[in-house]
Amino acid sequence: METLRLVERDAVVELRLNRPEVRNAFSAAMIRELHEAARMLAERKDIRVVVLRGEGKVFSAGADLNWMRASLDATAQENEQDALRLAEMLDALDQLPQFLLGRVQGAALGGGMGLVAVCDLVVAAENARFGFTEVRLGLIPATISPFVIRKMGVGQARRYFQTGELFGAHEAKNLGLVHEVVPEEALDATVDALIQRVLENAPQAVQEAKKLARWYTAGDRRRQMEETARWLARIRVQEEAREGIRAFLEKRSPRWKS
Repeated sequence: METLRLVERDAVVELRLNRPEVRNAFSAAMIRELHEAARMLAERKDIRVVVLRGEGKVFSAGADLNWMRASLDATAQENEQDALRLAEMLDALDQLPQFLLGRVQGAALGGGMGLVAVCDLVVAAENARFGFTEVRLGLIPATISPFVIRKMGVGQARRYFQTGELFGAHEAKNLGLVHEVVPEEALDATVDALIQRVLENAPQAVQEAKKLARWYTAGDRRRQMEETARWLARIRVQEEAREGIRAFLEKRSPRWKS
């Protein structure tokens, strides 16, 4: 794969975002490969735990420059299809039958927060930073919102979706997005201990317990994906979003700041 590394040991697969040179930012290729990997892993009866992690110093910084630049020239319909592919990828990870464990270092921003939200358990370095930074660019966290709100609730989403503020790992834990906060040097040992805890449990019972927890908040998943993709597409083609993306690409302040 071009943007991912799969590292397998016994009943565990590490799904590693492998674009450290751009802080593991999302590209069309990464979204496609994450979706393909999720579908492939879902069929693996011998795999019991999937660890989602990022190579380098940052877990995921959201969308990359080329992906954002392409949205400026795309039609509303093309933007909708692009957003829907992101939603479908997150849904495929969310529905993995295996236990999905997120290992977060550095930062999880924008779309990277969607990856955090679909994990069954998240371990974060105590110096990691989090944020729904879309509004800084004139965008909204539309496609990730169904997954995020199931984790942190509507009340907290109303604050953080609108402020775009960054917050630390302990605050992310208070919000329900993160389960364990440890020193960065203890990340791997903590992840290994949690993997072992899961592997000691009955395999089928673990899968059924995951289905049970997800069943209470299932809703009409397809409708949510389609509606949020359409919503984001509508925002992307508006002048405010186009100005925000251009300002980011040109390394200047957007007009609304002045």
